[in-house]
Amino acid sequence: MPAWALVAALCLTEVLGMAGFGAFAALLPGFKEIWGLSNAGAGWIEGAFQAGYLLGVPLLVSLTDRLDAGRIYLASMTLSAAAAVAFALFADGLWSACILRALAGLGLAGTYMPGLRILSDRLGGPAQSRAIAFYTASFSVGASLSVLLAGGIAAWLGWRWAFGAAGIGAGIAVAIAAAAVTGHARPTAPKESSRLLDFRPVFANRRALCYSLAYAAHMWELFGFRAWIVAFLAYVQSRAGGADAGAVSVTGAAAFILILALPASLLGNEASLRFGRRRTLGVVMTGSALVAAVIGLSAGLPIAVAIAACGLYSMTVGADSASLTAGAVGAARPGQQGLTMAFHSLVGFAAAMVSPLAFGAVLDLGGDGNPMSWWLAFAVLGLGVALGPLCLWWLRPR
Repeated sequence: MPAWALVAALCLTEVLGMAGFGAFAALLPGFKEIWGLSNAGAGWIEGAFQAGYLLGVPLLVSLTDRLDAGRIYLASMTLSAAAAVAFALFADGLWSACILRALAGLGLAGTYMPGLRILSDRLGGPAQSRAIAFYTASFSVGASLSVLLAGGIAAWLGWRWAFGAAGIGAGIAVAIAAAAVTGHARPTAPKESSRLLDFRPVFANRRALCYSLAYAAHMWELFGFRAWIVAFLAYVQSRAGGADAGAVSVTGAAAFILILALPASLLGNEASLRFGRRRTLGVVMTGSALVAAVIGLSAGLPIAVAIAACGLYSMTVGADSASLTAGAVGAARPGQQGLTMAFHSLVGFAAAMVSPLAFGAVLDLGGDGNPMSWWLAFAVLGLGVALGPLCLWWLRPR
């Protein structure tokens, strides 16, 4: 299969496989009412997805140094489809939702980075960096469309059908991926480490380590923002009242906001190639922290202002994504690509698991009816991403 066709196929399967990714976040206000959830409880369910990812990624991604990444990819995409259908059929409260969302996260653990490994094994140089940029940017497409799909179907048929449709999307992804990744060459086992989950070589590789720890700072704000964007816009809309209260579809607005991360991610990677990766990332992440420090103030303003502020934040949040991952992949030593990607994803989703819960806990402490609580919650996201430039500077190769 030509390189461009493989990139297109993997981007498409990623988007389809992520149909259930943002479904819970899109319907979070409704679930709070249906199941009587606190903000922290809603954060636990969203965090369970990241926890499932976190549990699966060290083993599944490290195995791509030894096994055909395509086989791991197909099995995990099948699990994603099954988890979405199971949520539609069996979820009925906090604990069942946590378990089934964790299974969905486990499915993503075996598709996102293994798909990246398939690309990195086939391509090199600037072509590899751009392919990775398109692939990671497709994550934003999948996240955006999952919110739009869930909101539209739930409004028409109910939330169970929204998750059922997500399962169908992942099932179609399995069929496409089966044709695209079959026959992918088996990698050779790493020579420098005899243990499957021995991350010491990654810690010794300062060039890769700095990108991975900065990626954790990025994921902290990214997943906190994605988990609560619909709830935030719903809150702003409810405060507006009058004509504005029903004038805007918050899930549609959230989908539009999230898709803005795609061009920002591509442009951020191109800027890194032109001006230097660490320099560009330092500027972008510092800017994103500053935006996070003020975006919550739009909670008390008209809905149009809040949407514009969130759109700007989505672009600053997404502008560093592709560049961070491309930097870690490019810094991986021969035979340690899977191990490096596993560590990169592990630390990133460890932060992603905690940030939705932290955001919800701040809202509960201050009261989610208080605009200042939203400001504080977004400021917590900004404090996390502000650590990224420090990691890039402190751990820079000497």
